Amino acid sequence: MHVRQLTPAIGAEISGVNLGDASRDGDLFAKIKTALLQHRVIFLRDQEITRAEHVAFARRFGDLEDHPVAGSDPEHPGLVQIYRNDKRENYENNYHSDGLWRETPAMGCVLRCIECPPIGGDTIWVNMVEAYKNLPNDIKQKIDGLSARSSIEHSFGAVMAPDARRKLAAANPPAEHPVVRTHPETGEKVLNVCSFTTNFVNFHTPENVRFGLDKTPGASHLLNYLLSQASIPEYQVRFSWRPNSVAIWDNRSTQHYAVMDYWPAPRKMERAAIIGDRPY
Repeated sequence: MHVRQLTPAIGAEISGVNLGDASRDGDLFAKIKTALLQHRVIFLRDQEITRAEHVAFARRFGDLEDHPVAGSDPEHPGLVQIYRNDKRENYENNYHSDGLWRETPAMGCVLRCIECPPIGGDTIWVNMVEAYKNLPNDIKQKIDGLSARSSIEHSFGAVMAPDARRKLAAANPPAEHPVVRTHPETGEKVLNVCSFTTNFVNFHTPENVRFGLDKTPGASHLLNYLLSQASIPEYQVRFSWRPNSVAIWDNRSTQHYAVMDYWPAPRKMERAAIIGDRPY
């Protein structure tokens, strides 16, 4: 197994490994997990594995989650099929942490390319530990102890008809999480807001305490500033897909952005997401 770091902040490419073998070999899996915790997202090429092996490897991290919008393969529960070929849906082309709208967002994901356009369709990952680390001290003090609400309705729901959007929101109510979370395995502090985040729930200034408001210009400006940190190139790595390429990322310390520049060319991906813990 060879690990080649891709940028100073995030990302590494692993060679000499077959994930089918890693789904059965505990020692090999442990090496891959160590690389993941260090580099936050890792990439492997030429992974001619079966769907069963894909699911078996991902399950070594933990139980798999389903998705309320993208359907799973009926024979392999938890293997979500993200197929883009006939609609120009664009709810993924923003910086996000998978499932931040859940009480327990995903721990991580294993994404495999089945078919991709000849050019375009890259994915960007961002190191949100680095994003937090480089915030000005006064901002760190301001967001210490803050919580924020995240929702699926204004992202995935934005491309739905009104009735379907209301049903989606009712079945998946917003979740509240700390703006700065602690990584449960490394102890690192992580900036924990993304495009699913709608507002702070406990941002108080003398003005909003007086008038009973939780959405003030100051709050919205601060949230927009925090969201903008994911777009800083020095925190990013960009990956160009080929069939049988695989990305494995730690969803607790990263965000990602699926670049929507390839339509109407098809792009077919299969993803296994691992159930995570409640951020603290």
